[in-house]
Amino acid sequence: MAVAHRRPRRNRTKLDRRPPATTPPASGLRNAVLVVERAGKVAVWDCRMCGQCILHSTGMVCPMRCPKNLRNGPCGGVYQDGRCEVLPDRPCVWVEAWNGSRRMPVWGNHINHIQKPVDWRLQETSSWENHFTRRDDYAPPAWCAYEAKGRSR
Repeated sequence: MAVAHRRPRRNRTKLDRRPPATTPPASGLRNAVLVVERAGKVAVWDCRMCGQCILHSTGMVCPMRCPKNLRNGPCGGVYQDGRCEVLPDRPCVWVEAWNGSRRMPVWGNHINHIQKPVDWRLQETSSWENHFTRRDDYAPPAWCAYEAKGRSR
């Protein structure tokens, strides 16, 4: 009788290179905030709970819905009719973001701002809490050097 060989599970963790979460588990009031935020944002904006919300900068479209997790614009593989190259049955998230930003009377020009890289340690946490505790202010050293160079001009 042939025995089916399984691959070890440890290979799966090697593929996921995101750093481990650094925030303490939500409990009490923090959990209540997270539940309310998740319920509202997922239902209205199909939010992916990255912990660093920039909906106001992307025309009220969650950029983390992009299959490539691009946070600063389309990948270059957008079809001429605005469909995504990875999921051709869906519109490109960034085409939707651009159209949404044109309809916003306030923050509409924020789509032109370059966003810092995603801190994956904050995924599945409350962006409201992260904003008020300034946990979402972290940026990698290379990003800080880039910002400093841009401001010195």
